[in-house]
This record gives sequence, structure tokens and C-alpha cells, in this order.
Amino acid sequence: MYDVGVRQAAPDDYDRIVTVVDDWWGRPMTAGLSRLFLDHFFSSSLIAEANDRLVGFLVGFLSPSQPTVAYIHYVAVDPDFRAKGLARELYTRFFDLARADARTVVQAITSPQNHRSIAFHTAMGFTVSDPYENHDGPGTTRVRFSRLL
Repeated sequence: MYDVGVRQAAPDDYDRIVTVVDDWWGRPMTAGLSRLFLDHFFSSSLIAEANDRLVGFLVGFLSPSQPTVAYIHYVAVDPDFRAKGLARELYTRFFDLARADARTVVQAITSPQNHRSIAFHTAMGFTVSDPYENHDGPGTTRVRFSRLL
């Protein structure tokens, strides 16, 4: 059994994340996770490790434009560590971080076909919007998640 620790991310964690994110998500995802997220939002992002092995991460930020909003951009958990509450732990810690900065809502998005993400977010207390057409440009439909803190 592994002992999993969660810590604040650091800019250098980017290189570890991009080597696993496509495999963990099961499709190409690195294009949406630019290095700038760990360079500029590492203090609101989280890393989960077991014996120095990266086993999960959450990349999120406290919106600089909307002072009540915190946003979760990317989350992934190593397939060997799924269904053990690690994603829930990462979200709970992010909620605490957001509350400490007087944020009152957490938001995220996904595609309407990502049924696992929709089910997880619903179980975590998020409301799910109807699909938004062209959310990220022509041909990109997304659902939005929102959770009051």
C-alpha cells in the first residue's frame, strides 16, 4: 500500500505532468495544459505523490478577473490510484484553498460526452449546465460546472 501525500505544485512539476497526462486521460490533452499554468498558478495547484511517484494532480487558479471565482482547469489521477478517493481529496483541498481566499464558487468545464467527469462533479456537489455550443471556438461544445462553497 502506498502512502499518498498532497502538496502545493511547483513550476518544475509541469515536466512530470505532461509526461503522463495523455496516458491518464486516454487521449491527447497536453495542448490544453500549457506550461504557463504551472508557472503562474502553481500556488493554487496540487500534486499527489506516493513514494516520490506522481499519482495525481489538480491545476486550478483563483480568477484574477472574477474575485469570487476559483477555477479547476485540469485534474488527473494515475489509473492505479483511482477509486480510492484521491480526486475527491484534491478537490476538497482546492475548495479549502479557495475558501481561504474568500472565493464563493468553484467552476470547471468538460465536453458533454465525458460522462465520468459529469458523474464525478455531480457527486461532488456541482451543478451541470446544458451544453454550450462553440464554447471554445467553432465546433466545441462544453458543459459548465459550478459549485457554491
